[in-house]
Amino acid sequence: MRVDLFDFELPEDSIALRPPVPRDAGRLLVVRPDDGLEDRRVRDLAQLLRRGDALVFNDTRVIPARLVGVRHRPGSPGLRMEAMLHLREAADTWRAFARPGKRLAAGDRVSFGRHGASAPCALGGLDATIATKGEGGEITLRFDLAGPALDEAIAAIGDLPLPPYIAGKRPTDAQDATDYQTVYAREPGAVAAPTAGLHFSEAMLAELDAAGIARHTVTLHVGAGTFLPVKADDTADHRMHAEIGRLDADTAEALNGVRARGGRIVAVGTTALRLLESAADGEGRLHPFAGQTEIFITPGTRIRAVDALMTNFHLPRSTLFMLVSAFSGLETMRAAYAHAIAGGYRFYSYGDSSLLFPARG
Repeated sequence: MRVDLFDFELPEDSIALRPPVPRDAGRLLVVRPDDGLEDRRVRDLAQLLRRGDALVFNDTRVIPARLVGVRHRPGSPGLRMEAMLHLREAADTWRAFARPGKRLAAGDRVSFGRHGASAPCALGGLDATIATKGEGGEITLRFDLAGPALDEAIAAIGDLPLPPYIAGKRPTDAQDATDYQTVYAREPGAVAAPTAGLHFSEAMLAELDAAGIARHTVTLHVGAGTFLPVKADDTADHRMHAEIGRLDADTAEALNGVRARGGRIVAVGTTALRLLESAADGEGRLHPFAGQTEIFITPGTRIRAVDALMTNFHLPRSTLFMLVSAFSGLETMRAAYAHAIAGGYRFYSYGDSSLLFPARG
């Protein structure tokens, strides 16, 4: 499909720079393709679902994946650089998006530290070799540390990677360390938050429990590729970046049981949906899954494993707007976004949310 079909005008003041306070105070646009739009609140979610339904959360935890350092090369002066980690390939190896990517080469050495120069981190320094260089500023970093020692070093010197549409307008601060993490985050590895989940408070989770709505978790470590623009003119020419995910056997069987009893599977966020669809067979039955997924969901893709989707409002021309258009229909979602913009809904990671039901037929 033509990528420009997924474009729309978004006013700058629609982009949320801070989340709602408290977490569950955001607005919720309910989108039923055959029954119109309904303006509600996130706190109404328990009323909008049914006893026996199941929410599926992504329990990934955001790591401080933005590293600042200096590239070293024999015969050349040091070059300040940034690396945004986005996919772990081995105990000592990460793929990253680097700036300035054009001035880096395989074999270069890099010293990372909190102050950007060659100052060592508190753990004695974090050094790496650029093992490979790809397209679009992507590099592979092979660190001198591995496993838990590398994790500890990254935690010590890295910065929280706020999305560029927020980071470009204000600096990251201490409040973001709390705001940009779900209350149920457990498995470290994401470089972006599963933002639909940011709306859930402990009190709201308790209310859902009391309403007889089950809760299950999957893990999908969100990569920085989620922020990359679609540069191709046609969706067929766009390459998705891989992300690591896991659905265990007990959870798969429990979710299959929800549907067998007439309940609905409700994905909290596009990341949860993408993991479930990666784990589903042609009949929509879920199976254990562990590994990489590059699933790209566009209109025409059959959604097999998810009956409703809670998700924030996404960027124009993004793979995520394509996904929600696949779920509820392109014209439905264009109308829903026009309604949200006119109604003052707040967009993107710290913005309001929506509850989408699938297009019929």
